[in-house]
Amino acid sequence: METPIHHLSDLFAQLGLPSDPDAVDTFIRTHRPLPAGVALADAPCWTPSQAQFLREQVQADADWSEKVDQLAAMLNS
Repeated sequence: METPIHHLSDLFAQLGLPSDPDAVDTFIRTHRPLPAGVALADAPCWTPSQAQFLREQVQADADWSEKVDQLAAMLNS
């Protein structure tokens, strides 16, 4: 079985957020940098269900975890 290939825009769609390139860029510009010591899933920009999804994906090292890590890096830079 092959691992699905996800794009950052797919993660935004999965989270129920606008996922076109301009919307993704705007989200990142608006919410970065994350406060020091705040994990991505604990950022105030998420709904409880979005935060739970992000947390579960990283904990399970699931298909989405690579894109979640990428988003975290983008929001911490």
